[in-house]
Amino acid sequence: MRALTLISAFVGGAIVGCGAALLFAPEKGEDVRSRICSLLKKKGIKISDQEVDALVAELAGSEE
Repeated sequence: MRALTLISAFVGGAIVGCGAALLFAPEKGEDVRSRICSLLKKKGIKISDQEVDALVAELAGSEE
């Protein structure tokens, strides 16, 4: 069970790191948000534009 927890923590950290890298990349915010939406939709995760905006705000540390 301990190995599973370690793997889950690693995967979770990798996802957060990828999200942060996308957010701080030198691209327009609108382009990044649309990329996030399309990537999540390809993985079968349905998400609205408002949910993406909330996720971006949370990851960036700002509040709307």
